[in-house]
Amino acid sequence: MTDKMREEFERTNGQDHRRQPPKGNNYIDPMAQADWESFQKGWRASRDALVVEVPDVHGVNWNIRQFVLDKCREAIRSQGLKVKS
Repeated sequence: MTDKMREEFERTNGQDHRRQPPKGNNYIDPMAQADWESFQKGWRASRDALVVEVPDVHGVNWNIRQFVLDKCREAIRSQGLKVKS
């Protein structure tokens, strides 16, 4: 999972898990680990439900259009979102 997601988890979760940093991908405290696993499932479900459709651009030079669309798709995917082409 991404560092961004872990930061969001640690910021929004009611307990302060930052006092016990994770060991690898897991937290030492079993309650913190259970919270983290639950958060991951919810985070993934929210991202799976969200799909961004990139509109087709007509009337633009093919090379420029393709370059811009590729960069847009790349930026959207880098945020953990799906792109519908």
